[in-house]
Amino acid sequence: METSKPQTQNTAGQPEAPASNGQALIQMEAVRKVFYTDEVETHALAGIHLVIKKGEYIAIAGPSGCGKSTLLSIMGLLDTPTDGKYILNGEPVETLNLSDRARIRNREVGFIFQSFNLIGDLNVYENVELPLTYRGMPAAERKKRVLESLERVGMSHRTKHYPSQLSGGQQQRVAVARALGGSPSILLADEPTGNLDSKNGEAVMDLLHALHGEGATICMVTHDPRYARHADREVHLFDGRVVEESQANSEGII
Repeated sequence: METSKPQTQNTAGQPEAPASNGQALIQMEAVRKVFYTDEVETHALAGIHLVIKKGEYIAIAGPSGCGKSTLLSIMGLLDTPTDGKYILNGEPVETLNLSDRARIRNREVGFIFQSFNLIGDLNVYENVELPLTYRGMPAAERKKRVLESLERVGMSHRTKHYPSQLSGGQQQRVAVARALGGSPSILLADEPTGNLDSKNGEAVMDLLHALHGEGATICMVTHDPRYARHADREVHLFDGRVVEESQANSEGII
């Protein structure tokens, strides 16, 4: 059922979330992704039309295998679409080479992964600092950003600890701080509560909600409807297509 493009246009006409300023940060048009293995073609994405505006909090939901993580990988420039257009912060990025994708990804995108992806041999401070080092940022600026990011997530007292010395919830907070350190245009969260118990999961969701309240643009992949409802808008995928969108308000989901 090809309903994605009209629904995206309709959603754009609905009342904006308080934090959104109405400017498009991500624009995808007819994005397809096909994986080829031997003689088999797997159509992971089949004509995605999607607009995410600055200041929005979007949840991408759907069953396992529907294309959620593939879509997030393309958004984050970890992968490229087979066909279609992708504009990130005003710049077409669907055909960039590896080095240009890495450069833009480092400056525009902050990732929060289900498995935290912290480096065990580095302490908390060093984990948050590492992406800024790759950017070539001066040491004084790196220190300022690292300490500010850790303060925002309530982990400034753990700078010398190693990931193995932290709980799962604390590790995810450090991962959020690492994503924030570069002041990205958008935070991409791939099942950020997937490895956490319900209490720590809710704490991470509260943190994302607070960051959104401060103006962060967030796109989160989740299979849990409880967490999807934290977002301003839910985008539902099925078989690689957008099949439904629902807008939230202060009372809940419309």
